[in-house]
Amino acid sequence: MSSLAVRRTFAQIEEVRSVAGRSDADGPLRKVAVCAVVNNPLAGRGYVADLSEIVEASREIGTLLGEEAVRLLGAAPQSYGKGGVVGTGGEQEHVNAALTSAFGDALRKAIGGGKAWITSVTKAGAPGTTIDVPLAFKDEIWVRSHYDAITVHLADAPGPDELVIIAAVANRGRLNARVGGLTVAEATAHDSDGA
Repeated sequence: MSSLAVRRTFAQIEEVRSVAGRSDADGPLRKVAVCAVVNNPLAGRGYVADLSEIVEASREIGTLLGEEAVRLLGAAPQSYGKGGVVGTGGEQEHVNAALTSAFGDALRKAIGGGKAWITSVTKAGAPGTTIDVPLAFKDEIWVRSHYDAITVHLADAPGPDELVIIAAVANRGRLNARVGGLTVAEATAHDSDGA
């Protein structure tokens, strides 16, 4: 049984159809953030050196959030990111422990893969906190067209003894992206060359 008991989950979906009066031939940009509000087993305990209790339990949360994010996106994710907020009874390191590779590997598996480092952000906060969860192309961090974020508003979380753990995905890069850099096609071709 996980030591991170889920009090509730919620999701946010954003769809961008045009930017600066222009739509894009590749269709709308759809971004999804799925959040789990869980208990913080280390809240109120002061400094605790061993955070493995949270790290290990985060695998289950990564699977839960990843599967729901893909379902709500309705397409194969091209971008991903993760984030979290710790309540005032804990410390920022607690929510960082919930977002390590244990969580990241479970998220990757749930969304159908991903080779790049998963962009991440954490902070401490109270109910009403807003956090910008960064997004980047899931197979190559240098694909600039996919540098983005989704802003998540946490109306009633986290409580002092809670963590909010967030997985975010998008179906494509920004509309009308034109700042250069590696393209998705180039990143994909690079992978298929075995390089």
